[in-house]
Amino acid sequence: MRGIAAHTGGRRMTGDRHAWIDASAGVAGDMLLGALLDAGAGPDPVRRAVDAVVPGAVRITPATVTRAGLHAVHVDVEPLIADAPRRTWATIRDLLAGAGLAERVRDRATAVFARLADAEAHVHGIAAADVHFHEVGALDSLADIVGVCAALEDLGVATLSAGEVAVGSGRIRTAHGELPVPVPAVAQLARGWRVRAGGTGELATPTGLAVIRALATHCEDLPPMRVDTVGVGAGGRDTPGRANVVRVLVGAVPPPAPADPVRAESAVLLEANVDDLDPRLWPEVLAGLLRDGAADAWLVPIVMKKGRPAHTLSVLCRPDRTAALRDRIFRDTSTLGVRESGVRKHVLPRAFADIGVADGTVAVKLGHRDGVIVQVMPEFGDVAALARRLGRSERQVLAAAAAAAAAAGLVVGAPVPGNVRPG
Repeated sequence: MRGIAAHTGGRRMTGDRHAWIDASAGVAGDMLLGALLDAGAGPDPVRRAVDAVVPGAVRITPATVTRAGLHAVHVDVEPLIADAPRRTWATIRDLLAGAGLAERVRDRATAVFARLADAEAHVHGIAAADVHFHEVGALDSLADIVGVCAALEDLGVATLSAGEVAVGSGRIRTAHGELPVPVPAVAQLARGWRVRAGGTGELATPTGLAVIRALATHCEDLPPMRVDTVGVGAGGRDTPGRANVVRVLVGAVPPPAPADPVRAESAVLLEANVDDLDPRLWPEVLAGLLRDGAADAWLVPIVMKKGRPAHTLSVLCRPDRTAALRDRIFRDTSTLGVRESGVRKHVLPRAFADIGVADGTVAVKLGHRDGVIVQVMPEFGDVAALARRLGRSERQVLAAAAAAAAAAGLVVGAPVPGNVRPG
C-alpha cells in the first residue's frame, strides 16, 4: 500500500501538522482509518493502541482497493471473540482511561465517544452515561475510533478541520427498525456543520461524523497549507458512478507573516449555565479547571428563566483537553449540559522580566509585537506572595511593582529588553 510503504521507509512525522478531511462523498470510521493509513500512518501503532483498549479482540487488516477506478485503502476489522458485550458510554470511558495509550490518543478517543454519547442521549431521551451504543459500541467501531486517533498521533497531526459532509438520503434498516437518512444520531451530530445529501443511502455514519465533530475545530473548504501527503480511505461498497472514499490531506499551515507575530491558535470554548451551586465552591472549581489544563476559566453573572440569578461558567482550552475538562465540569458542578464551540485565539508573544520590589522580586509579564512592548502587567501571584511576606496590602505592592517596572523602562511603546525570559 502506498501510505504504509511511505511510513515503513523510516520517515518521521513532525508533531505540529494539520489534517483536512474531505468528506464530500460521505464519511465512516473505517474510511477515515483507511485514509490515514494511506497517508503514511503505521498499521503497527494503530494495532497496539486498539489492543491496549480491547486486548486480543480484533484483527485489523488494511488492503489496497479501487473505488470508481481510484486507488484507496480499505480497512477490515475482524472480531476475534464471539458475543462482544454491549457497552455503555461509562464502560467505554473506563476502558479508555485504564488503557496504556498516549495522552492525546486517549483524550481524542474519549472526546469522540463523548460526542456520540451526547447525540444518542439526545435522540433517545436518556442520560449520556446510560447510553448503550449498539453498533457503535461493537468491537469494529471501537477499533475504528481508537485506530483513527492513534493514526493521527503517528502522523503528528496537531489540528484538524473538515469540509462539507455528504450524509445521504432515503431510508435504511437499523437495530431500531427502519429509519430515515440521515439517521437521528447523524442528524444530531450535524447540528452547526455544513451538510448536504450528496447521494442515496447512508453516506455518513454516526462514528465517522462524531470523529469530525469531536476533533475538527471548524468547518472550512481546503485551507491554505503545504500538503505533505494525501490519503484515500475506501468504504465497503464500490458504487458505480461515485467514488465511495474519504480523502485526508496532511501538511503544514503557513506560519503568520513576519510583519504580524500575533499567533492564531485553534481553541475550544466550553460553557455551562449554573443556577444551583453553592457559591463558596466556585473558586476551587475554577482553580481545578486551570490545574487540568484550561487556558482560562471565568464566571459571568446572568439572570435565567423565572428571574433566577445564576452564572455562566466559561472554559477556554486546547482541543485535546476538551474531554478531560468537560468531564471535570460535570464532576465539580451541578450542570446538566455543557455547550462546546470551536474558536480561533490570537495570542501576542509574551516575555517575563524580574523586577526588584522592596525586599523581594516580582515577575512582570510583557506582551509585545514587532519588538515593541504593548502590554505590561506584574504577575499578581508574585505580588500577593510578597504582600503577605512584607505585611503590606496587595494594592500597595502592586503599585510599587508597576512603578519599578516603569523605572526599568518596561512601558508600552518601549523596545523589548534583551534580558527577558520568553513566555
